[in-house]
Amino acid sequence: MFPIALTIQGTGSYLPENKRLSTDIDRRLGWEAGQVQARFGLESRAVATLDETSSMMATEAARRAMDMADCGPEDLDLILGACGVMEQPIPSTAVLVQDRLGLGQSGIPAFDINATCLGFLQALDVAGLWVTAGRARRVLIFSADIASVGLNWLHPESAAIFGDGAGAVVVGAGEGAVLSHGFATYAEGKEACVLAAGGTRVNPVRGSDEGDDCFQMDGAQAYRLAAGYLPDFVTDLLKRAGLERDELDAVLPHQASAQALRLMTRALHLPQSKVVDIFSNHGNQVAASIPTVLDYAVRNGRLQRGDKALLIGTSAGISIGGTVVQF
Repeated sequence: MFPIALTIQGTGSYLPENKRLSTDIDRRLGWEAGQVQARFGLESRAVATLDETSSMMATEAARRAMDMADCGPEDLDLILGACGVMEQPIPSTAVLVQDRLGLGQSGIPAFDINATCLGFLQALDVAGLWVTAGRARRVLIFSADIASVGLNWLHPESAAIFGDGAGAVVVGAGEGAVLSHGFATYAEGKEACVLAAGGTRVNPVRGSDEGDDCFQMDGAQAYRLAAGYLPDFVTDLLKRAGLERDELDAVLPHQASAQALRLMTRALHLPQSKVVDIFSNHGNQVAASIPTVLDYAVRNGRLQRGDKALLIGTSAGISIGGTVVQF
């Protein structure tokens, strides 16, 4: 039952130093300079180097979150990985981060939760259950994604806008709360966002068709399906939180695209001043998007202690997820 006594004690994020400007993408696509920014609202996005693996970026974001929470790795009771795409199939990315934090002999539970772009919200929900049940005092949640390795440049709609990075939080008991949480899946949209390779069906042993190892997206279909369900979803989420829209101090959406952010703001009748938008210089960071925008909001004073925020987004599935928190 909500509310759940859970405090976001610290936030952190990591952005690769290698930036790809929109004009660089214009050249890659054979477009005139300025077309990517005009069409997609993107100025730049980060691209990870070979050394900047998912677990490396996640560990850096985690350390920054722990610094804010004034705790160390030895204070953690649970590590939850929430990447859209894992660093490797086995073992989980959470295991790799546990090792990088120097906890390889600790026995601290570490496992992954995957809900693509909404993995962070689902992991936050699980963390709340562990803390409420007294099974954990402090939980580390991280999301890290390297979209740049799986882009199909024949489809500029997706290839141009996805960026790399990581975000993390440390949560535990305190004055904060999760006021409500919701997650809904509509498998009628299962073909709208697909990465076919990497599992048991399409793999190097069995062979694959051209393009199976690249992300495929029908953005119009994904938005059309999500938009039909999103207004009622948010209305119910806020009702269960006991809030009206004007009582929200901040809206932290998944940075799906500039157009999606604009349409969502209008469709949900949200004040633009409360919506935190970092898309232009981050792009769509898959699961890392929501924890990264959360960290940005905290470090830039857009979200302060006691404030109420809506974390909201959509993901492959098609799924809709949202969490209302009191920070």
